[in-house]
Amino acid sequence: MYVLTKGGFRKVMINRGGVALTQQLARSTATLYNTNEYQYIQISKVPTLHFQPSLPRLPIPKLEDSCRRYLNAQKPLLNEKELQSTSSYVSKFLANEGQSLQKLLLQNNARNPHTSYISEPWFDMYLQDRKPLPINYNPFLVFVPESDPKYNIQLIKATNLVISSLRFLKSLKNNILEPEVFHMKPEKSDTQLFRNVTRLIPSRFSWYGAYLFKAFPLDMSQYKNLFHTTRIPELGKDRIFHNPSAKHLVVLRNGHFYAFDVLDANDCIRSPKEIAACLKTILEDDKPPNKYPVGILTSCDRNEWARARSHLIETGNREILHKIDSAVFVMILDDKVIGADNNKLIRTFLHTDGTNRWFDKSFSLIVSKDGFGGINFEHSWGDGVAVLRYFQDVKADISKKPKFHPNEVDELSKESVNVERLEFLIDPKSESIIDKQKANYQEWINRLCVDFMIYDKFGKNQCKNLGVSPDAVMQLAFQLALYTLEGKSVPTYESCSTAAYKHGRTETIRPCTLETKAICIAMTKKQNELSKSELKKMILDCSKAHNVLTKEAVMGEGFDRHLFALRRIAEKSGSVKLAVFQDPAYIALNHNVLSTSTLSSPDVMVGGFGPVVPDGYGIAYMIQNERLGSVVTSYEGSRNASQYVQALEHAFKSIHDVLHT
Repeated sequence: MYVLTKGGFRKVMINRGGVALTQQLARSTATLYNTNEYQYIQISKVPTLHFQPSLPRLPIPKLEDSCRRYLNAQKPLLNEKELQSTSSYVSKFLANEGQSLQKLLLQNNARNPHTSYISEPWFDMYLQDRKPLPINYNPFLVFVPESDPKYNIQLIKATNLVISSLRFLKSLKNNILEPEVFHMKPEKSDTQLFRNVTRLIPSRFSWYGAYLFKAFPLDMSQYKNLFHTTRIPELGKDRIFHNPSAKHLVVLRNGHFYAFDVLDANDCIRSPKEIAACLKTILEDDKPPNKYPVGILTSCDRNEWARARSHLIETGNREILHKIDSAVFVMILDDKVIGADNNKLIRTFLHTDGTNRWFDKSFSLIVSKDGFGGINFEHSWGDGVAVLRYFQDVKADISKKPKFHPNEVDELSKESVNVERLEFLIDPKSESIIDKQKANYQEWINRLCVDFMIYDKFGKNQCKNLGVSPDAVMQLAFQLALYTLEGKSVPTYESCSTAAYKHGRTETIRPCTLETKAICIAMTKKQNELSKSELKKMILDCSKAHNVLTKEAVMGEGFDRHLFALRRIAEKSGSVKLAVFQDPAYIALNHNVLSTSTLSSPDVMVGGFGPVVPDGYGIAYMIQNERLGSVVTSYEGSRNASQYVQALEHAFKSIHDVLHT
């Protein structure tokens, strides 16, 4: 192991925990910083998990309802003969095997009142998938830059992001982070009265008190895995590793790994200057880029990575891997300048060349040479609600209460630093595996097309004034763009959170409807037979239908997760494969050509993810008050993101034109 001192790196022996024997890394933090104001991002009167025990359970829909909704989702995608065949499969399922599977699901749910029926099978789905994590699963979000350019300097930005993240962690661990609550009427419930009343209600009844204010507390069970967490590859099924006792941060730069303690022996956050001095020392290390960057292996097929990781452990790297796995999180310092190139920005945070990444970590904070900051996060442990809450709180903190300032950089030379460089022992076999994966990954990302668009002619405010749902407008535009290019409707996925329920995850909204198909046909005809007022009525009908689907999904009444859970029970029982799930129409519906998701926030500059199928589009979109935007990804040789973006811009203009009649 190598320790970084003012005189450079020197080799030392390490103990089992990977800590340098020459000096304890944990040091007491100056009294000045042992204050609540520095240590905590929030000190909530209502405990973080106050509402958790009383959260309602995710409902299991009636089998008849799920079957009906499933057939409705198939109607715009199937011809008459195909629909008759699928309807026949559904009728038989509803009359026979479906009833016994529903009974088993209900019984299992009753035996596990502490969780939701979808939680375990959904975790298993993620952890059993062998596809590589980047592009396929890991999304990214980029922070809106700071208004003062001095705070976008890489060292300043990285230091403040680390400190604010630790402040969030400390508030979370001490149960004083403000509970996540959805306020239907913020003017009535996002108040001190709400907090004073609900904190006095016992936890087992607290949800009902919030409900009286028309406020809905959200599940926070995922939050603990934001920090100290890594998805570890294993053959057949990965596992989630969590070590809340770790005090160190792992930093990647030029494919090299470094570690230093960010919490002292008392779990207090070290001073801004101490943290900045460590990051500055890493930034000034002149070691050339790592010829064999182990991080590239986290971009492998999961079984391949599991085998490569086992070999790394056999060749003496167990302690280094443990150091990375247990780190509070990973900070990535990139040496590339992004500038004004938005395509480069998207690719940097989505995938880059993989040599300076660790995609297995619950999340990685990434800061470019010119100070763009953002996160790339692993998806199995949790969903967008938890990530966006962390993202927004940290952004507010670094903007309003930055703890490290540009004028303090010159004072860092007075700070003593103690940073470990984590040196992997790489034998010829590992060298060969790394070289091969670098080439494979480069070939993969070269096939990925990325494009984006911003439509600033209208946004959320105008949509509401026109009486249409902004989300429905976005989804209609996605359908219209595809129909313009290909003259057909395709299976479409829109992610929706069910965090209003205990251990809720996500549900699918199926935005390709008979209503969207009808207007796509009408608006792409060379000679349109309908007036603009008739088309406007059709758009309003689309919006109403979409709102119904959205409400059902949010309330846990979608069909996708329900059928998924029934199928998993059938598969586990080892019974004969059921015809309803072998139906080509069911398989096709789950081959989501359009995969869409939004994490709209004024703090998000851009976000995105890859296609979920080889011939599909990954569409991350934002809805802001005065503009709409999308980041679109696809693979060469199947579909073209740039062509789709052009069609999408035309779709927005067409819809906008009709709505303003």
